[in-house]
Amino acid sequence: MGYRHPQSIAAVRGIKAEGGWGVVCTEETEIHHSSDLSPYTEGRLWDERDLPALQKTTEAVHAHGALAGIELAYNGHHASNLYSRVPALSVRALGDAYNPWQARRMDKDDIRNVRRWHRQAALLARQAGFDIIYCYAGHDLSLAMHFLLPRYNNRTDEYGGSLTNRVRFLRELIEDTKDAVGDTCAVAVRLAVDELLGPEGLTHDGEGREIVSLLAELPDLWDVNVSSWENDSVTSRFAKEGYQEAYISFVKTLTSKPVVGVGRYTSPESMVSAIRRGVMDFIGAARPSIADPFLPQKIREGRVEDIRECIGCNICVTGDFLSVPIRCTQNPTMGEEWRRGWHPERINPAKSKEPILIIGGGPAGLECARALGQRGYPVTLTEARRNLGGRVALESLLPGLSEWRRVIDWRLTQIDKLPNVALYPSSPMQAEDILNVGFSRVIVATGAHWRADGVSRSRWQSLPGRDLLPIFTPDDLMAGRLPQGRVLIFDDDHYYFGGVLAELLVEQGCQVSLATPAPLVSYWTKNNLEQRRIQKRLVQLGVPVYLNHTLDEINPQGTQIRDTITGVDETFPCDAVVLVTERITNDTLYDALKPALAEGLLTHLGLIGDAQAPHLIVQAVFSGHLAARELDEPPVDGITPFRREISALCNDQ
Repeated sequence: MGYRHPQSIAAVRGIKAEGGWGVVCTEETEIHHSSDLSPYTEGRLWDERDLPALQKTTEAVHAHGALAGIELAYNGHHASNLYSRVPALSVRALGDAYNPWQARRMDKDDIRNVRRWHRQAALLARQAGFDIIYCYAGHDLSLAMHFLLPRYNNRTDEYGGSLTNRVRFLRELIEDTKDAVGDTCAVAVRLAVDELLGPEGLTHDGEGREIVSLLAELPDLWDVNVSSWENDSVTSRFAKEGYQEAYISFVKTLTSKPVVGVGRYTSPESMVSAIRRGVMDFIGAARPSIADPFLPQKIREGRVEDIRECIGCNICVTGDFLSVPIRCTQNPTMGEEWRRGWHPERINPAKSKEPILIIGGGPAGLECARALGQRGYPVTLTEARRNLGGRVALESLLPGLSEWRRVIDWRLTQIDKLPNVALYPSSPMQAEDILNVGFSRVIVATGAHWRADGVSRSRWQSLPGRDLLPIFTPDDLMAGRLPQGRVLIFDDDHYYFGGVLAELLVEQGCQVSLATPAPLVSYWTKNNLEQRRIQKRLVQLGVPVYLNHTLDEINPQGTQIRDTITGVDETFPCDAVVLVTERITNDTLYDALKPALAEGLLTHLGLIGDAQAPHLIVQAVFSGHLAARELDEPPVDGITPFRREISALCNDQ
């Protein structure tokens, strides 16, 4: 959201403050146009014109008695400056990742200028009402961190060489900020104390420890983590709750100042344990506060079972990479606080007592039933299978995805408290059954199923030779129908399924290979910080990967795969094929009920979740929640289903 959506982001942070979080911080906030982070939409504090937007956040946070913190950021060679089009400044002339340009090496004047810009941003932040001002070295994206790291800093002046010299720039930023704001604001330092690169990077038992020791009493608060972002915000598939403790626990032994740390703490027991064991003084939480903004209040009120625990899928992170407003699989109101006026704990009461029938107990159906039940509607939900949960119940049994079960468990816990919601598993229903039971309001949430014909994003025709080898889909594998021997997984879905199913089959003793038309394994997971870990896991499991390859046909020798770059075909011997391609909506029941709506036998017929359009779990939950919120309610503004933040023209030159 950042600077483009000031009302939306203020509402997000105001909700967190209302939920009991003691301090609510911004994202990285640019302090100058020479550190322009476009295309990513972060915070912005270039000059006084940015104050009104940021003041909305501080006012929203202060309205509920919380403190507001701002993370002032200057990102050196990681700043693209694609909007400002000025040269980036860095500790030395460096290029960033795969971008074909470089930053300019900072001279002494540049260093003085950045210090001046940071000081001015601190003063503006105080003017905007912030209580805590950060000097940021929390990732290898920040200039302060670049000065600390020998692989970036090869300077021979007083800012390079010895660790004392390399710490100088960060020390000066802290001292400048404290001098600027005096005792009117706290000055915090966010520092990554380990990069998980071994001797090639900063380590918690090496220079990371020494940096804290050198600056121990200078800031008012230490906020410590690990770098880079994909290590700091690991998904639950690859790291569990509190995984950063081994790296950050030394900090409290070196300073008398309070320490805050992170690690996707979702349970009160783990939080209390970390405090009592002396790992930190305060629990820092981004993802858990997104999944449940009211987590602190629920702890305070003894309602631990009501906490909507983060599942660690990192869908929230994808919004940053895709430059779109934040989403959350567990919390469908995240990002909709201002836009649609949604509150995570409150919902408009029912406008009638007319009963509603929901067909399908997957994530969409369960969320719809829960939210309608919370509104006060009488709800009956039927599910054809014995177990509720739909796709989530099955996917959470796959390697590394057990925490995804929380999507079901939290909703079942809440539904169990609602006497007006009845659940009927093992109850398949046809259109005739539905009309016979007398419900006039029906919502269909019957999900989708994986294709077995080979049609996918990269091919529009059915796969020739499908009868020559056993063909399996993710549905087959999740139902326990597994191939044997040499297996080729064709992944044209590009999210987690290809890699997870490869891991499952290796565990079952299969010889697995994976082909994908994409240039990377699980290509879309670049957006949730998983891609490199998935590829590493496949290498560790001995799974050969064929990138830029599509599946052309099955023949008596196995399969024929084609290099999409060169057009060269290759025969690939195998005993079975797993197709991870596209899904088909299970919407036949909805279509069968449409005539009843036209004839007046039904007054409402809805279609939600994957039955409406196959998508991510986050969208299924949102779809169910949206249907529950909109029932009997008028549109927000009569034009679009949500409010928009529209730029206003002014006379400013």
